[in-house]
Amino acid sequence: MTDAPRFEAPRFDTVAEPKPTRTSLAAEYAGINRRLDRGERAAAVAEWDALRRRFDTWSALAHLRFAQDTTDATARADRDYADALSPEAADLETALKRRLLADPDQPELAALVGAHALRLWQTDVTTFDPAIKPDLEEEARLSARYTELLASAKLEIAGQSVNLAGLGPYAEHPDRAVRHEAERVRWGFFAAHADELDALFDQLVRLRHAMARKLGFASYAPLGYRRLRRVNYGPDEVARYRQQVVRHVVPLVARLLEVRRAENGWDRLRFWDEALIDPAGNPKPAGDHDTLVAAAQTMFDGMDQRLAGFYRLMNQGGFMDLKNRPGKAGGGFCTSFPTQGMPFIFANFNGTHHDVGVFTHEMGHAFQNWESRNQPGVDYLWPTMEAAEINSMGLEFLAYPGIGRLVGEEAADRFRRMHLIGALAFLPYGVCVDHFQHEVYDSPDASPAERHAMWVRLEAIYLPWTDYGDLDFLRNGGRWQAKPHIYGSPFYYIDYTLAQCCAMQFWVKSRRDYAAAMEDYVRLCARGGSAPFQDLVRSAGLVSPFADGALQDVVREAEAVLGV
Repeated sequence: MTDAPRFEAPRFDTVAEPKPTRTSLAAEYAGINRRLDRGERAAAVAEWDALRRRFDTWSALAHLRFAQDTTDATARADRDYADALSPEAADLETALKRRLLADPDQPELAALVGAHALRLWQTDVTTFDPAIKPDLEEEARLSARYTELLASAKLEIAGQSVNLAGLGPYAEHPDRAVRHEAERVRWGFFAAHADELDALFDQLVRLRHAMARKLGFASYAPLGYRRLRRVNYGPDEVARYRQQVVRHVVPLVARLLEVRRAENGWDRLRFWDEALIDPAGNPKPAGDHDTLVAAAQTMFDGMDQRLAGFYRLMNQGGFMDLKNRPGKAGGGFCTSFPTQGMPFIFANFNGTHHDVGVFTHEMGHAFQNWESRNQPGVDYLWPTMEAAEINSMGLEFLAYPGIGRLVGEEAADRFRRMHLIGALAFLPYGVCVDHFQHEVYDSPDASPAERHAMWVRLEAIYLPWTDYGDLDFLRNGGRWQAKPHIYGSPFYYIDYTLAQCCAMQFWVKSRRDYAAAMEDYVRLCARGGSAPFQDLVRSAGLVSPFADGALQDVVREAEAVLGV
């Protein structure tokens, strides 16, 4: 009897792919086309899938290394090179998709790659034409400039020099004056760069509108939806969902904020008060970065052995970069390396409860990508983004029973209450961002001042409680400029709110039968992107956010738990 082969855990420092060129890509695609010419469909599709995995891994590495240090000239050059090559790769990829979609034997092709993949390709081919290659490169350049601008922030507060992420502890400080100062400093940075922020966004809006017109669309919105591969819903369904938020969630959040105002004895609740959810002070991580990373293993061990084993691989393999530092891009994300079957988590810990939130969120993305690594084609490794966000936000809620490992058992109940309130309060803001983008791209010739006026008007609908006090930049409609998705990922932001509706359904299910909810969650992760959004939702026993009453049910449960 021989021993089973020992599994070698992958390591991030060994992940590498040769830099492709226009010439090398063209040669590889030519070889794939020759296989098709000879009738070798299965071999051609397999070779193409392997090529896309290599290209995606190389591109992910280039963009990750830039995010890790936006001041590194080599990393910036590599990112610029990747952004310039991406439209060339898209041209070759789209041409091959068109050829395959023209194959007369579609049933056999569907059996080979999956019927949903064909539907995705039919959407993809409408989003690209060689005529927009220079526009795509310029779009990437402008988006990268926004990232660099925000990463360059050096802000002074309480005798310390911090970046935007470093303001986090001050923005939710128990001392009201400190919170106010944090917001004054934050928005002072945006006010100082207002002209460039307006100019960048104006260029992006006009550029995207021009691309849409070149591709035969009347405006950017339908192109934006197709770029996100939304195949079974559109703007009408999203608009109805936004109205559900206004009807069911906005009144609840208003009540919660009024309770908070009264508990703290404030005459009025100001914008800088909204981040302090717990009157005793928002619970913080129970230790520094190393403590949190170690405690997470114990938490995952108690949740699910598949999740626990995966996290051990991530940690031991170096597939996480969680520490905040100068020059590092802001925010958090999960990327992946399809040749390895391993994802990577990027975040900026700052010592606040957001560390716990972003960590569990990105771990949800990572676990899904791991569970779906054996899906048959690269198109199925990730679901579309609104479905992907169910996996991330769902894990935030499913971590509730063990969250004391990360924040201390004495603070666990307070953290769960704070997180639930924050999840509800996010929904009106998230749909406001989406509505704003629809109005922006419906009026691409609007001036910067008109765009700011749009935001002010929409805030009155979705965030009617907001009082900016003496923060003039915000009172004049500038808040949206701090949201990277508006600049770099148009129409993406609604995905978080759609997913939140589904993630809260996992929370409701877990309160009744945790093991069953966890099993449904793991199965959903394993399905990856093998079906469109609403089909994946139904497969997990969840109700589509577009269905009447989907939000009403979770709001009713939240009201009971929160006692409002």
